[in-house]
Amino acid sequence: MKDLLDLHTHTTASGHAYNSLYEMIQAASRKGLTLYGCSDHGPAMPGGPHYFHFINFKVVPNEVYGVKVLMGAELNITDHQGTVDLKEDVLKDLDYTIASLHTPCIRPGTCEENTNAYLKAMENPYINIIGHPDDARYPIDYAALVKGAKKHRKLLEMNSSSLHPRSVRSAGAADAYRTMLRLCMEEEVPIIVNSDAHIESDVGNHDRAYALLEELSFPEELVVNTDLSLLLPYVPKLKRVL
Repeated sequence: MKDLLDLHTHTTASGHAYNSLYEMIQAASRKGLTLYGCSDHGPAMPGGPHYFHFINFKVVPNEVYGVKVLMGAELNITDHQGTVDLKEDVLKDLDYTIASLHTPCIRPGTCEENTNAYLKAMENPYINIIGHPDDARYPIDYAALVKGAKKHRKLLEMNSSSLHPRSVRSAGAADAYRTMLRLCMEEEVPIIVNSDAHIESDVGNHDRAYALLEELSFPEELVVNTDLSLLLPYVPKLKRVL
């Protein structure tokens, strides 16, 4: 299965990652990726960047080291009504966003509350991707999540980092993805595979995720990593760099 992109990565701006933007793009180039996306954490994350970080992306070239570059954010969902930590005046100018649940930013709720947080976030027109919906600390209704993604035309992320045995989300992540992916096949809902890289050596490292996709015989046409034309309907600003 082809793998052309990685849209969930973090630089030193996130406060707990270890490489610069250009080092991360250079790693993407070495890995042979066509498209790299920078998604540093929103400002609600401890140590994360001030919102000023997100309003100067005009200075970043569309292509670096032969790789197309998108500049986005991993937003923190901050309540069970799907509120995120950047306002519309900033969001409208980003290339894309990922919305995620993180324990420093929102307490784990009931299955209903956690699911509602995701579904309400999906109603935000500036959110493109739901990040790592695999965390056992945040139980969710996967049938509702997949139906919501289909209704609102959002991508569900398969986060390869969550499958690392030392990840804080590793407990139950593989089984969570098996459930989600089977439902995605039934509903014909596309997914995106991302690394969640916090260091340059992990850019494009999707091996664990792709192994699970192979285990389930997940169809290639539902993985947007395989063809940029599959990504474009979900991330319209991609055409800016094509």
